[in-house]
Amino acid sequence: MIAIGSDHGGYALKQEILKHLEEKGIDYIDCGCFSTDSVDYPDIAEAVCANITDGSCEKGILLCGTGIGISMAANKIRGIRAALCHSEFDAKMCREHNDANVMCLGGRTTGPNIALEMVDLYLNTDFGGDRHQRRVDKIMAIESK
Repeated sequence: MIAIGSDHGGYALKQEILKHLEEKGIDYIDCGCFSTDSVDYPDIAEAVCANITDGSCEKGILLCGTGIGISMAANKIRGIRAALCHSEFDAKMCREHNDANVMCLGGRTTGPNIALEMVDLYLNTDFGGDRHQRRVDKIMAIESK
């Protein structure tokens, strides 16, 4: 199960991703927003990430206009490793090297075709472990300082 959410700037792209997830039979929780009415992206980031930190969902996808603000908000939440992705390579590496549990996209900066390819890579790429685990552990240790 994955959690997904967007602000108004990412709403249209989120709708494309939801349709794609349904076609692939992937279960999800839609944490909002539910229209193009203006909302505050930190609230959406918090809702999606709560589903990850409480164990309801393994991964999350967040969208705002650029992906920048929502990734900054998500990375403030203990236990979250959110990666702003712009390419298929980013989507693959954020999982393989960084064990990202949230992928962030820009609804106004990312086309639907590349976004769907990135979603597939993000959801289907395993964490590489080994030397990468040491680095992820160091990232997570920063939270306790």
